[in-house]
Amino acid sequence: MRATQACSRGLRADAKIDYFGTEGRVRTSALFLAARPESLRFDVLAPSNLGMALILTTNGERFALADNLNTRFITGPALTCNVERFTQVPVPPHALVTLLGGEAPILVHEPGAATLSWNGHLFGGGEYVLELRSKHEATQTVHLTPYPSDWDKPWREQRFEVSFVRVVQRDYVLYEATLRDYQAARTAGPLVDPDGLDPDVPPSGPTCSAALPRSLRIEVPEQAKDLTMRIQSIEHNPPLLGGSFEQSPAGGMQIERSNCRD
Repeated sequence: MRATQACSRGLRADAKIDYFGTEGRVRTSALFLAARPESLRFDVLAPSNLGMALILTTNGERFALADNLNTRFITGPALTCNVERFTQVPVPPHALVTLLGGEAPILVHEPGAATLSWNGHLFGGGEYVLELRSKHEATQTVHLTPYPSDWDKPWREQRFEVSFVRVVQRDYVLYEATLRDYQAARTAGPLVDPDGLDPDVPPSGPTCSAALPRSLRIEVPEQAKDLTMRIQSIEHNPPLLGGSFEQSPAGGMQIERSNCRD
């Protein structure tokens, strides 16, 4: 699984976001930038393309959320509970970056605590099913489907698409993720200064054409939360400028500190 996506160090994409929960339904468009292992940026478009309504950044240490519609700036540690202010689902930043990149975030486990089996389908095809036990009574299930062109290869040579991830703790489903509609993605080009004053900023990783999911759905059944991201366009290894995953409050914003704990 990791070898399939090894050339991808980060992503740049635009997406349609559809969230449904007990508080209602929200649909919006967003640009996102992700860099492994856990740097993330979401720029959410305001209605009628009036700039950015929300900007979320996390660099693995610091979280910030600029709410431009309500002139609020929320900052705190880069914890799941803070990122959840935007995503509405309790998925850690590193897990979200990994899922967007077409991988399953694997829980820490002992070598003997994982099993791999084959689930064949009645009319052909099938998938590998990874089951593992982690710390704190947590378990994980991952479904891995071979690339269509790799069905006849030995399993060690097959490339995989992650189609499903479930994480459970003490019989409570923390989240379920469904990944669909994989398509090959290209490597982003360099960032070029149109005036020729600054040097070009190269891509942040090697040439990469690994397939990526165009649909990511994250559900939290016990909380009736459902988040779907439908990717419109996506590129591997975009050029990264300093401060891409950091931000400061604009003038006149009310600054709030979020000290939530996971």
